[in-house]
Amino acid sequence: MLPYASLQDAETAIGRSLTAAETFWFNYSATKSDYFLYCHNILFLFLVFTIVPLFYVFIELLFSKNVIAYKIQPKVKFSFADNLNCYFDVMRMFLLVVGPLQLVSYPSIKMIGIRTSLPLPSLMEIISQLFVYFLVEDFTNYWIHRFLHCKWGYEKIHKVHHEYTSPIGYAAPYAHWAEVLILGIPSFLGPAMVPGHMITFWLWIALRQIEAIETHSGYDFPWTFTKFIPFYGGADYHDYHHYVGGQSQSNFASVFTYCDYIYGTDKGYRYQKKVLEQLRDGKGNDGSNASGQDIKSE
Repeated sequence: MLPYASLQDAETAIGRSLTAAETFWFNYSATKSDYFLYCHNILFLFLVFTIVPLFYVFIELLFSKNVIAYKIQPKVKFSFADNLNCYFDVMRMFLLVVGPLQLVSYPSIKMIGIRTSLPLPSLMEIISQLFVYFLVEDFTNYWIHRFLHCKWGYEKIHKVHHEYTSPIGYAAPYAHWAEVLILGIPSFLGPAMVPGHMITFWLWIALRQIEAIETHSGYDFPWTFTKFIPFYGGADYHDYHHYVGGQSQSNFASVFTYCDYIYGTDKGYRYQKKVLEQLRDGKGNDGSNASGQDIKSE
């Protein structure tokens, strides 16, 4: 709740006139508790999980012939019912785990200093903090993901997520309840290290989930803006990890690829891409008719 009785009080405290965005924020949040504002995360996550994957569902059902060239595993088909069943599984986890976790985690948000006050952060402040959040989450997630691929971690927890050897958008958060809890830690570390405004926190949670949905979409479109982000993995990169499944010791990165490159856990993927390129160019070493999927062995 903002500590100002009026717009004039807020402008006096800040020492300048409020921007249009700050005026809107004042009118919306002035009488609302910080806890109520934080709980907006539940609504945003629900909307992201529900709406964003629909894009990929519709293009596969309505324009499959037009986009087949961009489907990473073109032989795998998912019906609308398949997507709906996955959505309901995810929503069950959302209601039983994600939602309650959001409701009880507010004290930690207050402790690290996420603010709701005026002035609002500048665009550069938001972008720089989001950049840090993505880097911290990506690095931490890489090591947790590698741990989940050890024999115990995979058999007890992570194999649920790998039930989709050809991932779909709705399967991005599809996982064992313990994995949902564990992977909440990397998402929290960035804001804990560089606390910002609640608006930045909302954006971070929403963008991270949108990125995960794109990564699990099963489509590698050449026109997406993420193609211009350095070291961004994307759907093709993560799809390889899902196809290989429990045996995979490659492509653990959640967003960027630098950890896989530094620690040598992208060798299988890079070898597969090299061989596919040779096959397309008619330069196969043994003249065999091996397909791309046949050589995904690491």
